[in-house]
This record gives sequence, C-alpha cells and structure tokens, in this order.
Amino acid sequence: MLNSLKAFAAVLSLAMLVAPAPVWASYLENESARKFTDKVVAEHGFDRAWVEQLLAQAERKQSILDAISRPAERTLEWKGYRKIFIQESRIEQGVEFWRTHRKTLERAEKQYGVPANIIVAIIGVETRYGRHMGSYRVLDSLATLGFDYPKRGKFFSRQLEEYLLMTREQGLDPLELTGSYAGAMGFGQFIPSSYRSFAVDFDGDGVADIINNPVDAIGSVANYFNKHKWRTGELVALTAAVTDNHDKSVFEAGLKPKWTVSELAGKGVTAYSKLDGNADASAMLLVGDEGEEYWLGLHNFYVITRYNHSSMYAMAVYQLSQLVEQRFGQ
Repeated sequence: MLNSLKAFAAVLSLAMLVAPAPVWASYLENESARKFTDKVVAEHGFDRAWVEQLLAQAERKQSILDAISRPAERTLEWKGYRKIFIQESRIEQGVEFWRTHRKTLERAEKQYGVPANIIVAIIGVETRYGRHMGSYRVLDSLATLGFDYPKRGKFFSRQLEEYLLMTREQGLDPLELTGSYAGAMGFGQFIPSSYRSFAVDFDGDGVADIINNPVDAIGSVANYFNKHKWRTGELVALTAAVTDNHDKSVFEAGLKPKWTVSELAGKGVTAYSKLDGNADASAMLLVGDEGEEYWLGLHNFYVITRYNHSSMYAMAVYQLSQLVEQRFGQ
C-alpha cells in the first residue's frame, strides 16, 4: 500500500511538471480594462473596436510589477544610490553631449531660464544621454500597472488614457513605442501626461519628438522646469552643519520647503555658506560613504523633485550637473 501511494505521488508530481502553465487572459476580460474602454470611447471618441484590439495585444508583465515594488529610491541609502548615477563615464558622456548640443543648450537656457548643466544632468540621470531609454513596450507597462497594480492603478490607467491621446496627436503607433517599466519615454523619460503638457518642437520641424530628437528633448526638459517655476540664477542646494541638540524632526518634513533658512538655523541646521535668511529651504539627512551628510534644499532643489519625487534623485541630478559643468569648463 505504501509503495502504491509513493508511485501515485510520483506520477502526480510528474504530471504537474509537464502540465501546461495557465494561459493568461487578455485585458479584454479585465473589468477595469472594460471600464477604461468605455471611458475613452465616450470622452475622447476613440473607436471601440480599435481600443479593444489594442488592449487584446497588451501583455501583463510580472517584471514590471516586480520593478515598481522595489525602486532604488526606497531600497538604497544615498551612498548606494549615488554610485548608480555619478560615475566617470556618465560625467564624460555629459561633457560630450554638452559639446555636441552646445548651441541648442544655450538657446534653451536663454529661452527658459534653466541652466544647461541641469538640462544635461537630467538627461544623463534618466537615460545616459539617450543610450538607455527603456525596452518595455509602453502599452504593456501602462496596461500592467493600470489594471494589475491596484495601489496606483488609477494613476497609471490615466497615463494609458494620456498615452492614447498622445499617440493620436503625434501620429504614432501605440504598439511600437518603448520606455521604462513605468511608461516613461525618450531622452528625458516623460510619462504621457508630461509629454502632452511639456514636450515642445524646439527645432521647428512641426513635431515635438522627445523620443528620437535630442533638440526637442533639450527644449522639453527646459520647458518642464520653467513651467514648474525654476528660478533663474538661484542656488539649488548647500551643505549644512547641525548642532548637538538640533531638531531631528526637520529631516522628516517632506520635500517641499517648510521653513526659512533662519528658522532652520533656529532649529540647529545651518548652511555652511551665507544665505538669505528669508529663503525657503528643506533640511536633508543623507547617508554617504563617509557617514551622515546634512544639506539644505532650496526652491530649485524642490523643482527638481517635481521630475521625480525623491530627494536622492534631485541630489544625484544636482551633483552630476556640477561635475559635468566643471569638466566641461576645463
């Protein structure tokens, strides 16, 4: 009897190994996707059959769900995060990009008031100056996150809606575009809503193309910061010192400046350089290779976080901008 049970178990295990994996149902069978289809047909006049055909070709990607659950901004300290974006090769590539597009960057700085080094650093952090713009189909990314990621499903289904509008406006095939796991595209990695709101035709050819055209990408990044109220000529961030009895709660107040420089000094956090005491600032504590680092983030630092809501991201952009500018000027 025991041997018979063992034999049955072995056969069952073998059957489980060779049995085909469950077939994933298309998004045509997803309730959220059906509601999405109803919405874009009713509100934007899309052809229902076309939308359904598109969603039938969208693929759920587990790798996308895995990636969004462990972003570097949440899993690394500054010392590890910095190493991802601040390397000799990226600095040299930034100098090369600046030299190649010098006139375009000068024009963007003059028109939008955003420094060339910041524009260069954004494109460098996002895609290594166009070298790594993402390999996921944007349709797959936005469908997966819009319909299979309840935590932010509303946001990403809205981005899928923006994507359909964007591709219709730009005359693009929604099945062909690729980008990040979150559906960001082009040199500056714009999500669809940002593409529609901030992408500009900076070379005058009648098309705002941030995916293939670095000139348009440069102008679009500058326009993005301009629209988010970049202040020309103002500082971004400064290192700071703390007193022994400083108020530690200031480092947990979020990204938006909550205090003035003078108020932070009263709480024991003071910039090494002299600043206008009435300037708005946030306090940051970062863990670097040599231990704790204290910083003040000013208004323009906060503007960088509008691109990616992370103080470490903004610091990587700021430091890369400084290093590329120094090398460019040599």
